[in-house]
Amino acid sequence: MSEHLEMASKKKKQPNRKQPKQISFRVSESEYLNLERSAKVLNISVPAFVKKKAQGARVVAPKINPDDSKEMARQLAALGNNVNQLAKRVNQIEFADKNTQELISADLSRALNGLGEIWRQLT
Repeated sequence: MSEHLEMASKKKKQPNRKQPKQISFRVSESEYLNLERSAKVLNISVPAFVKKKAQGARVVAPKINPDDSKEMARQLAALGNNVNQLAKRVNQIEFADKNTQELISADLSRALNGLGEIWRQLT
C-alpha cells in the first residue's frame, strides 16, 4: 500500500493550459516603465502588450475609453432592440398598403444595418 502512495506522490501534475510554453526575459526599470506606459494606454496588461508586440501585431490605442465604449454599446443595443420592435410592429400592420410597408421596412433595415456597423467599429 505504501508503495502505491509513494508512486502517486512522485507523479507531477501538469497544469492544463491553453498555451503551455512560457518565455521569460528581463528588462531594465526604464524599459519596463515604457512597456507599462504603452500597455496602460491600451488598457491591457504588460504581458499581453509584450506578447502582441512579439507576435508582430499592430497595436493601436482605442479611440474611446473602455467605460464610454461600454455605455455606448449598451445604448446601441437598446436602439437595436427598439428598431427590431418597430420592424415587428410594421410587419403586423394590416391597414397599410404593401408599398408603404415595404418602404418603412427598408428604412428600418437601413437603420439596423447602420447600428450594426457602429457596433462592429466599437468592438
